[in-house]
Amino acid sequence: MLSAIGRQFEDWTSAYRLFSKERIDRAALFAPAREAVVERLKPDEPMVVVMDDTLIRKRGRKIPGTAWKRDPLGPPFHTNFVWGQRFLQLSAALPDASTQGCARGIPIDFLHAPSAAKPRKNASPEAWETYRKEQAELKVSAVAAKRLRELRRQVSGKSIICAVDGGFTNRTVFRNVPDDTVLIGRIRKDASLFKAPEAEGAETSRRGRKRVYGDALPTPEEIRRDDSIPWQSVEAYAAGKVHTFDVKTISAVRWRGTGNHDIRLVVVRPLAYRPRKGAKLLYRDPAYLICTDAALPLESLLQAYLWRWEIELNFRDEKTVLGVGEAQIRKQPSVESVPSLVVASYACLLLAGTAADTGQSVLPRQKWRPFKKTKRYSTQDMISLFRTQLWRIGLKKNLTHFASDTSTNANMDFLQNSLHSAVMFAQK
Repeated sequence: MLSAIGRQFEDWTSAYRLFSKERIDRAALFAPAREAVVERLKPDEPMVVVMDDTLIRKRGRKIPGTAWKRDPLGPPFHTNFVWGQRFLQLSAALPDASTQGCARGIPIDFLHAPSAAKPRKNASPEAWETYRKEQAELKVSAVAAKRLRELRRQVSGKSIICAVDGGFTNRTVFRNVPDDTVLIGRIRKDASLFKAPEAEGAETSRRGRKRVYGDALPTPEEIRRDDSIPWQSVEAYAAGKVHTFDVKTISAVRWRGTGNHDIRLVVVRPLAYRPRKGAKLLYRDPAYLICTDAALPLESLLQAYLWRWEIELNFRDEKTVLGVGEAQIRKQPSVESVPSLVVASYACLLLAGTAADTGQSVLPRQKWRPFKKTKRYSTQDMISLFRTQLWRIGLKKNLTHFASDTSTNANMDFLQNSLHSAVMFAQK
């Protein structure tokens, strides 16, 4: 970051002082990106957001918010732990006007979500009681529900559809859904489902509290195997093209995570694929989704959940391309503000890249890179284009004293644009 603004040869302590105090307003950082997404949506189009948490690995034992976390990249047969920080992110799906069903995830919130610090075994009972209260308030599900309510307050006059993974499909999140907000989550294949209770008349009224759950329903896996329930064909965009998905759906379902609210169960049959030409036909795992709005069309429900993959792409770009979490900082305000600033800059880059006509001005691929015809350009392509524009401005200002071009008998095929090409592609 210091090198990008030309301060690599100056004293850097002022930059660290900027972030070491609480001078950065996180809400103001992401407000332009959130408002830009809302402005680009159609008046009757809902705002689709996806929410997930990510782990940034650290080595320092005294960095605020660090703790032992389960390694998501570990093998399924053995749980590994890594030392790191946990962040919660919300990304809004910005539909592509040129391709039906295609969208790009724009980060609109990035929050440090540490766990409560566990006291020692011989700590006082008051310390343990304080720890249990902080543990309930700081768990990632509670923080996610709070950020979703904050987003509902910030975005007025437009309905919100939020897609989450299985880690947030629990009662903490689903029982705190704000008004005019639809939540889509993924549940286990052996989850316990129930029918809605039948209305009790005056002659069949009984003593006690009102029933919340009716008769038990088959598990989602049993519903998938039940041939009496027909499959429906739904088209949705995923992995670069429109696929036809086979789904089963049951409305007016009750689940313990949602209490007395009716939900909709959707079972998605896995897609078939071949890892290579002529290979054996393989199948992915089925998906079991629940939705808090039983009237939401299946096409919109499935497409909103498939857009959840965009946040995984955001995490990859933020960590590998932009280096989120690589800053060597030790203060609590710096730990929260520096990654948020980088992610907010990343959101502005994506908004500018989706609005610009990158198809005509993006740098061509090198000879050794395979030709890939795509309408969607990567984050690295946008960064290279941005660097090219900055270098062009700098070259015009700093190279005006060079001698003008003169005719020569040399073969210019080897000299044409050599300097410009080397400078532009050096940082790609």
